[in-house]
Amino acid sequence: MFVRTLDEVQAAGRVLSLVGDTIRSARFLTAADGMGFSYNINWVDGGSAAHLWFKHHNEANYIIAGRGRVTDKTTGQVWEFGPGSLYNVGPNDRHIFECITDEHHISVFCPALTGMEAHDADGAFSPSGPIPVTDRRMFVRSADEMRAGGKERVQAGGTARSIRMLTAKDEMGFTLCDVHLDAGAAVDHWYKHHWEANHVLSGNGKVEDLTTGESWALEPGMLYCVGPRDRHRITADTAIHQLSVFCPALRGDEKHDEEGTIPASGPTPPGPKRS
Repeated sequence: MFVRTLDEVQAAGRVLSLVGDTIRSARFLTAADGMGFSYNINWVDGGSAAHLWFKHHNEANYIIAGRGRVTDKTTGQVWEFGPGSLYNVGPNDRHIFECITDEHHISVFCPALTGMEAHDADGAFSPSGPIPVTDRRMFVRSADEMRAGGKERVQAGGTARSIRMLTAKDEMGFTLCDVHLDAGAAVDHWYKHHWEANHVLSGNGKVEDLTTGESWALEPGMLYCVGPRDRHRITADTAIHQLSVFCPALRGDEKHDEEGTIPASGPTPPGPKRS
């Protein structure tokens, strides 16, 4: 397992200014990490608009803070977004991303980005792997609406709750979950068949490698990543809100077994190269 912070990403030169310096994008995970997806944390200026078309990738965008709208340039359909919104685009989706206020969101790409891409004249990134072939069109979901619709799963004896906002049937190449842990929760997991990235949005606690005994403090803005070798324990000192991304994608109905494992759902990515 490994941990990334914004300071480390900045020191590696992987914080890019994009779209006329209206977007700052921190490339936390890239293709080199071998997790099957890349993970960007982004900050966007209020009043800005970006014309985008990711013709070589699938992209999911979870809004952490701020408000705006996204428009399908083909159909003219408009969705308003705010915290907890998830909008999803692919090769068929020319779209406009407009921010009414300063905005903060994450972007997950599949295939994974190399980490230094900038938008071309079409608003696309260069190919970085097999191009998704799909008839799917862009769609938007809300964590609040999914929770109200009974899509939240209760886990860990009632101390953890997870909404699987994307699953394998969405054909994005990964699963994205909105996760809440209660203060005092202690959860043991071991993802033998998946790689998982976890981005702490709020709260504090600790993640411990149960094999080596190494531990890291959990705090807002950090990312911790686990894979098949990583038996680990998450302890929540306060209530924690985090996003979790799995590859391969989950079916959506999986439950953890007594080891904290969920069943295999496809080929396991190789993960980072070991020195």
